[in-house]
Amino acid sequence: MEIFNSLQTRRKFCHGSVSLLASSIMLPNPLRASSSSATTIPLGFDNFSIRALGWKAPRLLDFASSHKLDTILFSDLDVYESLDSSYLKEIKQEAQNRGIVIHTGTGGICPTSKSFKDKHGTAEEHLRLLIRVAKEVGASVARCYLGTMKDRHGKGGIQNHITSTVQVLRKVKTVALNAGVKIAVENHAGDLHSRELVQLIERAGTEYVGATLDSGNATWTLEDPIDTLRNLAPYAISSGIRDSMVWKSKRGVKVQWTAMGEGCTDLDTFISEWKRLCPSLPMQLEIISGFAKEFPYLDPTFWPPYSTFLAEDFSRFLLISQKGKEIKPFSSPEGIEKKVAQQNYQLSQLEKSISFCKEKLSLGLQ
Repeated sequence: MEIFNSLQTRRKFCHGSVSLLASSIMLPNPLRASSSSATTIPLGFDNFSIRALGWKAPRLLDFASSHKLDTILFSDLDVYESLDSSYLKEIKQEAQNRGIVIHTGTGGICPTSKSFKDKHGTAEEHLRLLIRVAKEVGASVARCYLGTMKDRHGKGGIQNHITSTVQVLRKVKTVALNAGVKIAVENHAGDLHSRELVQLIERAGTEYVGATLDSGNATWTLEDPIDTLRNLAPYAISSGIRDSMVWKSKRGVKVQWTAMGEGCTDLDTFISEWKRLCPSLPMQLEIISGFAKEFPYLDPTFWPPYSTFLAEDFSRFLLISQKGKEIKPFSSPEGIEKKVAQQNYQLSQLEKSISFCKEKLSLGLQ
């Protein structure tokens, strides 16, 4: 495995990322610039949190505005009713009128991933489209990802897919730089350990590639989210945040993502470290909850795809499971149509998390 802890590169990139995001968070009134609010973390959400509702960009901006949020991550291209320039510029103007910073996003851009889809052409064409959309809606950040944990399996493991992703990213370097857009690769669905994502970013080039820091996905690569934050903070330009409950099972551990405050992540330390390491980075809630996934680490056949993980990292993950307890998955209440129940559940989980973050964690500029 390549060495990817270059302190000088990390410091340079962190300074650039923080400056970029600080300049993009608009301050619509003088109170935003006060010393008391200078260390307040901007708060937003990822539209995937309420995917069952199928809302498009205008309705999502209404929601963000009504909940006094600072940012929004449109994490898929289907959220736009059109990809025409005129429409995208209207979305840009509407967000600016409301004082909301947009981050754009899409799905997988690794051509060798098992999850790659050619809906938007080749991986390079897909990424070029994302960059154009980002520029036209006024976003300086374009989120994407490699794939899923399935890509850790097979000959060559995740390293083959890291190489493929880096090759695609390099093809759009000039396009991204000219557009003033940084590509934010996410640690997604158990594909990349945070250390591996750092490796990918540094191989591609930190001047145009950064990280989307996902605290929930951290637990799917057997990480303490606080470790993930510390590893990715110098590179992070976007985020997808939720809590996780981890508990012991007969075969290893089970992980269930939760609304904020309902898991066993040490949120006090997490927020303290966020303020210390990347205070201008928006904390964007991507609440996915209601189901558990088991990681049978007691089975020796489980480990080959994870053989490069450090024992010290895994030991800190196991400490979380000592604090966790089993929770029930979500099920639709009797008498309510399944789709409606799912919509209600997702909306309530997001709104509960927004309230928790504002009231208990003192997040948000508004």
